[in-house]
Amino acid sequence: MSGFYQLDFEKDVRALEQRLAEARRELEALRKRAHDRGGGQPSPFPALDEQDEDPADARSLERTIDRLEQERERTIREVYADLDPWQVVRVARHPDRPQTRDYIAMICRDFCELHGDRRFGDDPAIVTGLARLGPHKVMVVGHQKGRTTQEKLACHFGCAHPEGYRKALLKMRLAEKMGIPIVTLVDTPGAYPGIGAEQRGQAEAIAVNLREMSRIRVPIVSVIIGEGGSGGALGIAVANRVAMMRYAWYSVISPEGCAAILWKQANEQTNQAAAKALKLSATDNLNLGIIDAIIDEPLGGAHRDPAQAGRALETWISEQIEALGSLSPDELVEDRYRRFRRLGSVVEQTPAASEQGVEAGMAGGSQA
Repeated sequence: MSGFYQLDFEKDVRALEQRLAEARRELEALRKRAHDRGGGQPSPFPALDEQDEDPADARSLERTIDRLEQERERTIREVYADLDPWQVVRVARHPDRPQTRDYIAMICRDFCELHGDRRFGDDPAIVTGLARLGPHKVMVVGHQKGRTTQEKLACHFGCAHPEGYRKALLKMRLAEKMGIPIVTLVDTPGAYPGIGAEQRGQAEAIAVNLREMSRIRVPIVSVIIGEGGSGGALGIAVANRVAMMRYAWYSVISPEGCAAILWKQANEQTNQAAAKALKLSATDNLNLGIIDAIIDEPLGGAHRDPAQAGRALETWISEQIEALGSLSPDELVEDRYRRFRRLGSVVEQTPAASEQGVEAGMAGGSQA
């Protein structure tokens, strides 16, 4: 984990992790001293004199480490069992959280990156390429935020320009010609809002993606792996199946943006209120029918065990591609159309039905 980055609601966890790290260092130093005295033999505590206290100290440290590990796991489980929406947003933004390139390295083979939109340039905030995922050949499209300061600046912190969305669409059309599924990984606070992006047609590029992705005649599977902000996220997420990682968020606007509009300022209090009102968590999105599934993360978030998070992601994507493989191109397009038509659907009670309900209630009361 990044030593400088700490979540305030993880203070107890962080304290336990520091104690655990110190105990492990002490045990390692103890074993090294014992190994050196033993002449370099491979035994954990070789050639120690019976009066030496090192073996007893080591056993005590091992018991302490076991106890601290159990306490740490229990504390993490308690903390993450009751995260509020704003805390979920902060976990989704953790600097050690796996990004698109991390997942590609973990779950894909033979990745061949493809660059450029053939109109303006190459946007590093969008990664595209051909790969093998499990038994499937796929086209991977995803947002990339960057790790180092230089990478973040180059990737605009995951905020894509118009050329990024045009690059994504160009590669999706290539996948359609080749007849291979498309996998998109969403992780952006939103599309880049700069003047240059607007001059090159940011809104038009996203709108065209929404229209064209709805017509693509191969399976599309999308996962929000971190942040899913507004049209910047939806620009590569018009899919047959959409899922979210457990501690990701997906909404029409970021909490800060919402707070700035509604309360004219974005601070801790307004951000919390906005995050709650936006219903942006994975559970909220599933209940509202906006996504189809939640992919569970390791205890304490994907940043604590990226490999386990990658395995869960690979399993879900492979299952969806396998299920969608039985649909014809026409059925895939119709399935995608119906999926998005269902969003926001409500059941309204007609005035006549309301009056009948009131009359029935009154009749029941008079009989009583």
